[in-house]
Amino acid sequence: MNPPVWLMATAAFTVGCGMRMIEPLLPMMARDFGVGLGGVAPLIGGFALAYGIGQFAIGPMGDRFGKIRVVAISLALYAGTLIGAGLAEGLSTLLLFRVLMGLASAAVVPLFMAHIGDSVPYGQRQAVLGKFLNGMVLSQLLAGPLSGVAGEYAGWRWAFLGLGIVAVLITGFFILRLGAPLWRAPVEGGGGGGLSGFVRLLRKKPGRRLMIGTALDGLLMFGGAFPFLASLLIERFGLSAAEAGLVVASFGLGSLAYTQSAGRLLARLGERGMVLVGGLGVAAALLVFALSPWWQAVAVAQAFVGLLFFMLHGSLQARATEALPEARGTAVAAFAMALFLGQSIGSVIFGTMIVWVGFTASMLVASAGLVGLTLWLRGVVLR
Repeated sequence: MNPPVWLMATAAFTVGCGMRMIEPLLPMMARDFGVGLGGVAPLIGGFALAYGIGQFAIGPMGDRFGKIRVVAISLALYAGTLIGAGLAEGLSTLLLFRVLMGLASAAVVPLFMAHIGDSVPYGQRQAVLGKFLNGMVLSQLLAGPLSGVAGEYAGWRWAFLGLGIVAVLITGFFILRLGAPLWRAPVEGGGGGGLSGFVRLLRKKPGRRLMIGTALDGLLMFGGAFPFLASLLIERFGLSAAEAGLVVASFGLGSLAYTQSAGRLLARLGERGMVLVGGLGVAAALLVFALSPWWQAVAVAQAFVGLLFFMLHGSLQARATEALPEARGTAVAAFAMALFLGQSIGSVIFGTMIVWVGFTASMLVASAGLVGLTLWLRGVVLR
């Protein structure tokens, strides 16, 4: 029972679209429900919070009942929540479906990564994970534009319904492709042991260091520097929201380059070299964000950030699949939780810093912090 990488990437694409599709739809949803943007903002946070909390359950469940089996059920539930969101009559009902959407989708990417860890030797794992990430990268590039076009011409409800129909088709194909073994295969009964698996992971010094490094990764980049780049471009250079969005979206170009070259980069640089080049490269890009007087330089740097970020982050992902071999689902779920926690804290810290000291100082702090994190990861965590 081993789905091909392209099928796993396609399923991950639908989940990535569900994460990012709502951003261009917020203004029209606010108009339809008669509220301000603040009234519909919980539709973003509700999904993210549910996705993070869901990791507590899905890791042990995947180790106990079978990772691919749990993913198949989760995909079906996810498709149902998308259709339910498209049919929701009130804002509170829509929020409920968004929360359920976050819970349902929480299993897909972590358990696929854990499955790759089970079935691919460690030396080849980062390259296979890179191919799998194609789905998430393409969703970053396409989710916003596709949902925006659907919302503009057919209404925001059809953005949800359209993705829901795609998710139903992918789920059906996924189940048919795997066939009877999906349900007849014996329960794995792995050593996850429920929440005790998280405890065992944190009792190990390498496990604690990996989770700390992952949380700091999320704090400095996904929660710290990256979310505020569009605001910097608008405020400093006077770009429109659409122009700033295009610059930010160029992250996906670098990410796509990583997914196509991860194996060759790993063979040339090794894991610790990937982390060093990736981390210091992103730190240098943050210096450009902080100090450049030209938005074009920021755009070029951002295009490279996608590649450099995944050189660092992909190495941590690969290590997460090996952090608790007897309960990989639990280990990868813990990795996702650590990243989510760091992202949540980082957005508060750097959002406050930007208000008090401005973009330049905040980006410089993120750059310096990333240099320190990179050296620590290379010298201690990946030793």
